[in-house]
Amino acid sequence: MSQTAWVATRKGLFELRHEGGRGWQIAQLNFIAEPVTMVLPAPPGQRMLAALNLGHFGVKLHGSDDGGQTWRELATPGFPVQPEGAPGPAWKLVQIWSLERDAAGHIWAGTIPGGLFRSSDGGESWELIESLWHREERLEWFGGGYDAPGIHSICPHPQSAGEMLIGISCGGAWRTTDGGATWSTRATGMKALFMPPERQDDPNIQDPHRVERCTAAPDVLWTQHHCGIWRSTDNGANWQELKAEPSSFGFAVAAHPLDPQTAWFVPAVKDERRVPVDAALCVLRTRDGGKTFETLREGLPQLHCYDLVYRHGLAVDGTGRRLLMGSTTGGLWASDDGGDHWQTLSLNLPPVYAVRF
Repeated sequence: MSQTAWVATRKGLFELRHEGGRGWQIAQLNFIAEPVTMVLPAPPGQRMLAALNLGHFGVKLHGSDDGGQTWRELATPGFPVQPEGAPGPAWKLVQIWSLERDAAGHIWAGTIPGGLFRSSDGGESWELIESLWHREERLEWFGGGYDAPGIHSICPHPQSAGEMLIGISCGGAWRTTDGGATWSTRATGMKALFMPPERQDDPNIQDPHRVERCTAAPDVLWTQHHCGIWRSTDNGANWQELKAEPSSFGFAVAAHPLDPQTAWFVPAVKDERRVPVDAALCVLRTRDGGKTFETLREGLPQLHCYDLVYRHGLAVDGTGRRLLMGSTTGGLWASDDGGDHWQTLSLNLPPVYAVRF
């Protein structure tokens, strides 16, 4: 199981190390008091990235070539000059919302507004994927929790070079099979109940809060959508809605990397009440492809708990056994048995934006 993890928070990037019988310990803190919106861990010999959002001072990107011991500032993704009178949100970087690495070593960044960028040199420079940015459909995308739309999920295909699926709030899911040269929508079956009836099935205005792919069976995808939970077994061509109790609303999903039948979710009451059901935190797990869900509570707070888990606040390691979960109120929990039991690591961290192994 993974022995190292990172927690990106509103006030810094925390490195965790698993020390055997002592469990997880905070080993290091970088960027203290600065909002870290996303972190991209790296295998030995490759570069880690950390994205910061410094408000008045703008978005910054830092890289580390020694596993997070030291950092230096890198170039940030940048948009071209916006033509006068161009419709849609301003062509200005608001936040780096997602960072992923594909099998070829390219790094991909998803931003607010809804831009997708690629780097072939470890983040030293970035290229806007203009084929997606200039699609007419982008002008219909709108913000889901932010004023402008954003790309929060990037799912490279582990067995097909140049193929990936991305998730956008609110712009549905899109797929490329040629490295970003062309794109097609991939949200058929999702349903946006917040839209007028005639638009609810429109794939271009869906709000998948998070999309995750099963590494071993990459045609299987899961999404925690604004209006429920969906699963696809045909690489996103079609999505089937799943029903869960105590709620199908939430933001986070973690897909088991080896078992396409297993995934985890963190339910909240609903859009208008973003707290755990009955103020008792739980994790939902399915092990039969979404036919049934188990409610996992052991070790999680069950009284006066109002923690919300963001899109990137739940992660599973490569074994499918070790999980980490962080909340908007600074709670951090870990499980070593697939979610059956949870251990409290901290209740005093800054708000957690992302956890990564």
